[in-house]
Amino acid sequence: MSDVAAAAAPPPPAAGDVAWVLTGAALVFIMIPGLGYFYAGMARDKNALSLMLISLLSLAIVLLQWFVIGYSLAFSTTGGPFIGDGQYAFLMHVGADQAVALTLPNLAFCIFQCMFAAITPALAVGAVAERFSLIPTTLFMLIWTTIVYDPIAYWTWGANGWLNKLGVLDFAGGTPIEVCSGFAGLGLALAVGKRRPSDEPFKPHSMSSVILGTALLWFGWLGFNGASALAANARAALVVVNTNLAGAAGGLIWLLIDYVRDRRVSALGFCTGAVAGLVAITPACGFMGPAASIAVGFLAGVGCNYASRWKHALGFDDTLDAFSVHGIGGVIGLFFTGVFAEKYWIGLDGTDKPGGALSGHPMQIVYQMAAIGAGAAWSFTITYLIAFVMDKIGLSLRVSAEAEDDGIDHSQMGEYTFDYVGDRISSSVELKRISSQVSRDIQAAPLSGSTAA
Repeated sequence: MSDVAAAAAPPPPAAGDVAWVLTGAALVFIMIPGLGYFYAGMARDKNALSLMLISLLSLAIVLLQWFVIGYSLAFSTTGGPFIGDGQYAFLMHVGADQAVALTLPNLAFCIFQCMFAAITPALAVGAVAERFSLIPTTLFMLIWTTIVYDPIAYWTWGANGWLNKLGVLDFAGGTPIEVCSGFAGLGLALAVGKRRPSDEPFKPHSMSSVILGTALLWFGWLGFNGASALAANARAALVVVNTNLAGAAGGLIWLLIDYVRDRRVSALGFCTGAVAGLVAITPACGFMGPAASIAVGFLAGVGCNYASRWKHALGFDDTLDAFSVHGIGGVIGLFFTGVFAEKYWIGLDGTDKPGGALSGHPMQIVYQMAAIGAGAAWSFTITYLIAFVMDKIGLSLRVSAEAEDDGIDHSQMGEYTFDYVGDRISSSVELKRISSQVSRDIQAAPLSGSTAA
């Protein structure tokens, strides 16, 4: 009997696979402050620190939410087609159970996936940068992760998730992370409204922070995508190669488009294009070859570049292009996964899936469109409703007009990214106060007639 039980037990985890996935978790972790730098650099200096902070707050909030219920909702193996159950609540049975990924301890898979969940709400909040209220936004992140991110992650990757059962190909998070955060950003932008008109130009205050943030995001993305292979094998190597190629293609084509239009080379354009390429290759990176990954990066650079200009014509204020880059980039990546996926590349680790349209399986495009439509509709609708209800019960996600003019760093935190900025803002506020007082004194003073000497 003991011999039979031993034969039926799963093999022990491979040390190299465990090390690679834990390294991937650390790489995704570094993306979160990287996102903070990326967003902060693109904002005005009076709002930069709040964007760095909200990224780390997203990490802290989701770590605890993931422990309590998030991991169970997203990855329990006993749930129905739409949402997980309480199988892993408070990480019960996670230490010994290897049901989610047979080659890994469940704890390793859990912390790796937690980093994905932690960065996603921070991505969405970029759409309302320079006008969000910190405390209500942290509550929003908790609610949003529980009823938007977790269900969509379960649909896509859960053992019984309906998109997973349908046959959708999504290697590292095109639906739950990119489409989900992008369309949530659109919902937030519409619910919160545009920024107030300002004499200060809405332009990046620190391109060095943007470049640093891009470098950290790109570096971390190699673990984000690469460790999603859940093993240190040939498919993980393919994913790392594809991720790099798509990021390079996206950055260069965005740079070229901007140069043709403006006759100037734009660092911001290159960085944004690189991120667009990385976004688009995320669902596709483990299903296609290097040549196709370059095509996906190119298409994302073109599509997201033009999408970033549509927002002005459509009249919504997506401050840091969360929708234009992550929403549209995710749609492009998911759709072209259905076109370019190849059975040969999918099978590098023994996985048997039919591939996409160019491999003789055109129905894959239909499956991918189902994921796009479901993820976008759920994320946009529920995000808008959360913001609407919070506003009605006195927890508005938007700061007051005065706080927005002063900057979130000063009005909500009393801290500054740079000391001189704090001095400047304090002086500006004091001058406004003195000016207002002088105006009131003049209006209140009695008129006196002139007398001859």
